[in-house]
Amino acid sequence: MQRVCGIMVTMTTYGSWLRGDARSWVDDGRIYPPDPLLEAADRNRLKSPPFRFLPNQLLSVGHLLGESLIERLHQHILALTVQSWHVHLVVSDSDSPIADVVKCAKDAVRYGLCVGRPIWTVGYDKRFCFDEPTLYNRIGYVERHNLEQGWPARPWPFVVPS
Repeated sequence: MQRVCGIMVTMTTYGSWLRGDARSWVDDGRIYPPDPLLEAADRNRLKSPPFRFLPNQLLSVGHLLGESLIERLHQHILALTVQSWHVHLVVSDSDSPIADVVKCAKDAVRYGLCVGRPIWTVGYDKRFCFDEPTLYNRIGYVERHNLEQGWPARPWPFVVPS
């Protein structure tokens, strides 16, 4: 079995990317085309309004998430970006199952913000990196999000170079 050198995770906020979305959507690894009727049906089933992080929360959300992963699961965070409706995170391979990493990250933000409502979608996307070029491409992708916001590529001190 080939060794994983890193994993990129994408977590979206509640109600921000529904099935049928105009940007296309993914289910069980398959990409589906837009379906406005399906999106409308999913939107009508939401129990709370869609959630977005406010611009002044983005850096503190990253801090909550990163500090929790390091303290609780001893993760090495290779890249992180927090956007209004999603988070990209690249971690090095570890003994912690990726589902535990995601749960720790989501819980830390939910508890830290104390909003009392759903803020995350149930699932997440994971992309395994089996070689360094793939890992560096994913790190670069995440860092570009930060640069586009006018931030440094690594705005949190706990993000370690790979």
